[in-house]
Amino acid sequence: MTVGVMSGSAAGALHPARLLAQQPDPPIVVASKPFGESYLLAELFAQLLEARGLTAERRLGLGATEIAFAALRRGAIDVYPEYTGTGLLAILHARPSADPRAAYAQVAREFRERFGVRWLPPLGFQNTYAIALRRETAERLRLRTLTDLARVAPTLRAGLTPDFLGRADGLPGLQGAYGLRFRDTRALLPAIKYQALAAGEVDVIDGYGTDGLIARYDLVVLEDDRGFFPPYEAAAVLAPGLAERRPAVVAALTELSGRLSETAMRGLNRRVEVDGEPVARVAGDALRELGLVAPGGDASGPRPEQGRAGLADYLWAERATLLRLVTRHLLLVSVSLVAAIAVAVPLGLALERARRGAETVIRGVGVLQTIPGIALLAFMLPVLGIGLVPALVALFLYSLYPILRNTYAGVRNAAPDAVGAARALGMTPRQILRHVRLPLAAPLILAGIRTAAVINVGTATLAAFIGAGGLGDPIAAGLALSDTRMILSGALPAAVLALGVDAALGACERVVRPGGG
Repeated sequence: MTVGVMSGSAAGALHPARLLAQQPDPPIVVASKPFGESYLLAELFAQLLEARGLTAERRLGLGATEIAFAALRRGAIDVYPEYTGTGLLAILHARPSADPRAAYAQVAREFRERFGVRWLPPLGFQNTYAIALRRETAERLRLRTLTDLARVAPTLRAGLTPDFLGRADGLPGLQGAYGLRFRDTRALLPAIKYQALAAGEVDVIDGYGTDGLIARYDLVVLEDDRGFFPPYEAAAVLAPGLAERRPAVVAALTELSGRLSETAMRGLNRRVEVDGEPVARVAGDALRELGLVAPGGDASGPRPEQGRAGLADYLWAERATLLRLVTRHLLLVSVSLVAAIAVAVPLGLALERARRGAETVIRGVGVLQTIPGIALLAFMLPVLGIGLVPALVALFLYSLYPILRNTYAGVRNAAPDAVGAARALGMTPRQILRHVRLPLAAPLILAGIRTAAVINVGTATLAAFIGAGGLGDPIAAGLALSDTRMILSGALPAAVLALGVDAALGACERVVRPGGG
């Protein structure tokens, strides 16, 4: 028997260290929070990385500061745009500094010491909070400063983002600094608050100094005359260890440092939020104007004139993307639903046999239904991170109650006469369950599965806020960018999907119903 001898060069090529070195680097996961400027900055980061030969994966629209930062600390994402004031108050819970340089130095130092997170040098502009009103309201009440606003606040209605309502640099801090007490306060999503203000549903909103929508609606921004708001310099923040592992990422992204002025950023935001141009195209144009990528070539996204197309044309142009999102949505729904059936049906049967404590267990599972979906996802972040796994776990938990409740009720309340007759015939409890109770309970069990499935289709749209994909992606992006077509491109397929799933399970329910109808 002849044994071949491997050549030195071949053996070297198969050396474990060399094989490891030959593995392609994983993509850089670029994330954003769910508002227009954050989408735009993240796209700038991603396109610049790609222009420097790196692969970027986008996870845009993560639900809030807490979600994005938790994902960064865990390494579930690699980079996202953040603001120094937000870092100081929302994450470090530190006293704000009025000096932009001191604020940046503090977040850069403390984030590295406490979390291992690195701040790159600021991008060149600040985007502080702006308290805005309709021009008519400001002129009628002679409001110029936040001190003026405090005088009339008890007569006004405020529409504020959920982030602003709970942050130390938001409403709680303003109440302490200015004594602001509004007649009514509503929590509104970033894009919706502008529409609500324009429609007269609220009188005051929070915004950002570089928002394009402030100019679109001709709003008046009140002066922070007591200097409450800290500096909000925008910068890229990197996951722990990324700078050491991938120095090319630092080299690429620092090319943007100091290059974006407030005027330039306001113009870019206006193109996205007011003119409806695609984020990818606006970002590409900005990089070319800054000389960071070569002029010419095709930028991502449709032409601006295509951005103003009608809903039908938009849906057709995005059909490939929508098909991918529908497939992802179906994956989220089907996997979580099958897992819930596998757990809830046997548990319901076991509880029916035990009886004692059954209602307590079922009510305990039912408590999960009272937890808001985004809150349940946020609770999982420290353990499961972001992406597919926490979304599947959350949807699984939401699916349990209707299936468990209907299984228990259906088997327990199966026709007593039929059960009595089966006992009289000498059937064992197991035989009665298999041949009498389960067939009689099957329609009710399927009704519970049907309910869980429809709930799942709707709840799965929230998966977008933790980067799990699905039809929630265009909904979240559309809300952030004030693009109704984008919202409908996710909402309409989700509605059709819910109707289709309900119809399919309804047909199964009719088949198993006694008498076949």
